[in-house]
Amino acid sequence: MNSSTANPADKFDTSRASEYARQSRIALAGYDACHDLAACMLAASLGHSRSAKVLVVGAGGTAQEIIAMATLEPNWRFTAVDPSEPMLEAATQHLQANNLLHTTKVHLGHVDDLPADESFDAATLIGVLHHLNGDEQKHAILQSIKARLKPGAPLIVAGNHYAYASQPLLLSAWGQRWRQQGANAEEVRAKLGKILQGADPPHSEAAVQALLHEAGFGEATRFFSSLFWGAWLTCRTV
Repeated sequence: MNSSTANPADKFDTSRASEYARQSRIALAGYDACHDLAACMLAASLGHSRSAKVLVVGAGGTAQEIIAMATLEPNWRFTAVDPSEPMLEAATQHLQANNLLHTTKVHLGHVDDLPADESFDAATLIGVLHHLNGDEQKHAILQSIKARLKPGAPLIVAGNHYAYASQPLLLSAWGQRWRQQGANAEEVRAKLGKILQGADPPHSEAAVQALLHEAGFGEATRFFSSLFWGAWLTCRTV
């Protein structure tokens, strides 16, 4: 995997943030379903109607995971963390439109910037891992999350998990997805070139599980899949 130390947040500038809500729903067929099911999985794990503090890592863009969770569990409270100011601003606008700023602390920065003694009942890491370069960065963010979770607390992890070039049929279908949504041939080629160069996903589901084990999490249960994308629920080990 690429071991570059470039800051992944630099990719998410104002231009990308402004188009993220639409672009992400094309790139991930089932975007809203994945976030809805993530909320359902956490509610099933924590127990219906109980209050909970949830850490949402990489919340920038749509804040859809918070919107989905708050709709299902109004008593939950959220801390939204993202290192990209434009993306976090976009998320804040969505939270405000859904009257959720009173239940959400918005933090520009990283998980390690949060108070070391603050603990959470659950966490989500959706659409983040494949933007981190190399296993070292992926392992570091998972460890940071684990350090702020209570023993046994659930974590939702979702993102791409194949080396893109190793799955030519999926890659071609992904391009067809863009064509289906109105992209012309030149735009499709540009999208394919961008995905091949712009991210470093774990290379298999087993690689995702290995990262989780190494960071102190248990066996993961997959609950959603869409081309390169997978979503799992795991729990911090005691």
